[in-house]
Amino acid sequence: MGKTAFMFPGQGAQYVGMGKDFYDALPVCREMFELAGQASGLDVAGLCFEENDKINITEYTQIAMLAVEVAILKAIEEKGVTADVTAGLSLGEYGALAASGVMSPADVFKVVRQRGIYMQEAVPTGGAMTAVMGLDAETIERICEETEGIVSIANYNCPGQIVITGEEAAVSAAAEKLSAAGAKRCVPLKVSGPFHSQMLSGAGEKLGNVLEEVTIQEIRIPYIANVTAEYVQDRGQVKELLKKQVSSSVRWQQTIERMIADGVDTFIEIGPGKTLSGFMRKINRDVKTINIEKLEDLDKLNEII
Repeated sequence: MGKTAFMFPGQGAQYVGMGKDFYDALPVCREMFELAGQASGLDVAGLCFEENDKINITEYTQIAMLAVEVAILKAIEEKGVTADVTAGLSLGEYGALAASGVMSPADVFKVVRQRGIYMQEAVPTGGAMTAVMGLDAETIERICEETEGIVSIANYNCPGQIVITGEEAAVSAAAEKLSAAGAKRCVPLKVSGPFHSQMLSGAGEKLGNVLEEVTIQEIRIPYIANVTAEYVQDRGQVKELLKKQVSSSVRWQQTIERMIADGVDTFIEIGPGKTLSGFMRKINRDVKTINIEKLEDLDKLNEII
């Protein structure tokens, strides 16, 4: 019998209306939106469901996305489906923390509200991110190291798709070198800052102060950290890993490969969009991937119950 993993997406997949069918239909989901609102001091349901200009602004996007993810998680748990392991991409790591039992929903909402604010505040002028298509990680790492200025890998998403981040001039210079080295395409991303670069280390330090006020509980379901792509064995490591995560590479491809090596053959993507399911097709087509984004998607769980 294979293992099942829950995986949670990061920001970028948000849209107005996300999670509304769960909110309308299930009390446990409404409870999570209300809890997110209490923890953040925001009308999180309104942010998710009503037309607004804030949903794509980092400090609001993060709490909105996480509220939807945790609400859907609770709906899945009510169906009796549990995970053997969990992980999330960037912001999604906090969904994984809720699933693993490491943090209470109230605490993940509290921390992510501040994470969004600090990341928004820390965004320097002159930062950029670019997706590099069709080039191996080793070449990208070498060219980033050889390029003058701050530029590094933000995300190892899947084979053939790696995102670089840093100072705008350095990212642009690296992209030119990467194209010359054989990259199929280098696509500048429409983001508000150089996320997962050392330029955001100050946001991580501020986040550390918020994390000091949070209780880290026993790891009920094993989870894999973005920074290491390894299981977190000691709950005493959690806060330091989350501090580093803001300015470190997200090792998503390595995380999925680690799970598969450990016997995971069913992956459930929880939350808006199908980004992680798309990455999975490029990482390993032999495993089953289920996306739970809409209320009717819960029927897909019947395959594995």
